[in-house]
Amino acid sequence: MELAAKVVAVSRAAAHGFSKQTQASILLIEGEGVEGDAHRGVRVQHLYQQRRDPTQPNLCQVHLFAAEMLEELQGAGFDVGAGEIGENVLTSGIDLLTLPTHTRLRIGDEVIVEVTGLRTPCSQIDGYRNGLQAHLWGARDAAGKRSRRAGVMAVVIAGGQIFPADRIQAELPAEPHIPLRPV
Repeated sequence: MELAAKVVAVSRAAAHGFSKQTQASILLIEGEGVEGDAHRGVRVQHLYQQRRDPTQPNLCQVHLFAAEMLEELQGAGFDVGAGEIGENVLTSGIDLLTLPTHTRLRIGDEVIVEVTGLRTPCSQIDGYRNGLQAHLWGARDAAGKRSRRAGVMAVVIAGGQIFPADRIQAELPAEPHIPLRPV
């Protein structure tokens, strides 16, 4: 039996930091991100990206992370819960990391986000929970590159409210599919 994809929890944080606080719902603003979240904006909002080039578009408006990965981390002994990896949307029943670039996720009745790429497991993760960063990197491929398992980033195509238990429907882009890359 295939599990239906759904939202498990939603989170936001008004100030830059690592974790976000869970909410009863979050409001997504088209082209900007999560209302009341420090990463909302048309241009890059992540501080390290702003230092590199503040004129770049914000491809990281919404961070989605899988509850299945959270459970894996908990099984490895890490005390982490919803919002604590910095995600806005904790999902279940959808393999976010295997989606192609430009996949559109319909969440609930109104929201559409478009997946832009993979989140890179940054060094702040170990500052939060020592050793956690290594668990968010995958095995090396034949070329020696490590996969990223810290969730995916997306932009808001159609705004609206997201609630826990909202369904998620993936709409794949036209082929050929472009694999996700770090953003």
